[in-house]
Amino acid sequence: MTEVPTRRPPGAPCWVSLLAHNLEATQDFYGQLFGWEFESTPQPFGPYVRATLNGRGVAGIGEMPSDRHLPIAWTTYFGTDDADMTAELIRDCGGTVGVGPLDADDAGRMAIASDPLGAVFGIWQPLRYTGVEVLGEPGSLAWNELITRETSAVGKFYAAVFGFDTEAVVSADFDYLTLHLEGQPVAGIHGVGQALPRDRGAHWMTYFAVADTDAAVRHVAELGGHVVRGARDSAYGRLATVADPEGAVFTVIRTAH
Repeated sequence: MTEVPTRRPPGAPCWVSLLAHNLEATQDFYGQLFGWEFESTPQPFGPYVRATLNGRGVAGIGEMPSDRHLPIAWTTYFGTDDADMTAELIRDCGGTVGVGPLDADDAGRMAIASDPLGAVFGIWQPLRYTGVEVLGEPGSLAWNELITRETSAVGKFYAAVFGFDTEAVVSADFDYLTLHLEGQPVAGIHGVGQALPRDRGAHWMTYFAVADTDAAVRHVAELGGHVVRGARDSAYGRLATVADPEGAVFTVIRTAH
């Protein structure tokens, strides 16, 4: 478990957020799965709740306007000291800014963007809300990983925009970059080639820590979600990819240490 009493370094993933069709049902699912509690926060974009774990912020869930028909997906937000300057940098480096930058009341300033291969992400300039307040504890954010076709070009994009140092896994059959800030790993990029899901394309995957991966998978199914890829062991712990009842995909992981 890592307490995050102050904000993560600029450039690091600092928040994850979900837009759902049914806010109440989605709260019920994640509340039962992860033990989250929720507090409503005034937002200019419609109903939004901040999920907390023992009083510490872990994620946000908003309600999608009924006239919008976007894919239901978790969005990874990267911290920045200047959302407007980062948005310009995203455009200069071949990405697209789809929403913003705009103020989320007094909580912060944000934008939604996509990288050159189409993976959607957010940027967050914190004011009142700095972001996640705990990492790696069951029910909280454990890792953020970009699933994309190949790592080299898109890795250069994220390094240029957010200042990451990149470290490649040297392997003939495994295309992976770890993104570092201040010497610490903060996110990963996994190139999967033709195995990229056609229905999703390139996307950022949110990993949530759990105490027991297999129990979490059973709980997801009991709560109306489904298993995308069953529980399996990895060098970083036992993990499984699942989806909530509206189809938002995420990964649960019990870390090896």
